[in-house]
Amino acid sequence: MATGSLTHITVRALDWIADQIFPAPSDRAHHKVGRRGEEDAYFYLRHLGYVMVARNFRSARRRGEIDLIGWNENVLCFIEVKTRTTRDVKPAEAAVDQDKRRVLNGIAREFLRLLPAACKWRFDVVSVYYEGQSRKPQFELFVNAFPAT
Repeated sequence: MATGSLTHITVRALDWIADQIFPAPSDRAHHKVGRRGEEDAYFYLRHLGYVMVARNFRSARRRGEIDLIGWNENVLCFIEVKTRTTRDVKPAEAAVDQDKRRVLNGIAREFLRLLPAACKWRFDVVSVYYEGQSRKPQFELFVNAFPAT
């Protein structure tokens, strides 16, 4: 069995155990789908060669969070994950509107303050779709999805 698959299975099992012992305050179905989408996006990006360094990064000085942070070659990527069970209404990536971009920019700058030197960085968006009876997600990666301000 490949190391990535074993890690993925292990993380899924640990998440399931944690949900059983410490149920999330909001157990709504869309929150569960969102958490699953972030987890699957994490492994999808690792498969593409991203080196992940943080998940669900928050700053005490700003509201909101960045879902994933990882290196893609020599570029630090701040990644927003949007998960949907259908494509019928609008694309998942459309949910990253101007307000969300402003929040992400602020949190990204807080993270960059933690680094010793200036580096190249960008924002990526991953749309994750769980459609029909398929257990396998479909991904759409938008590299450099919007400019830093």
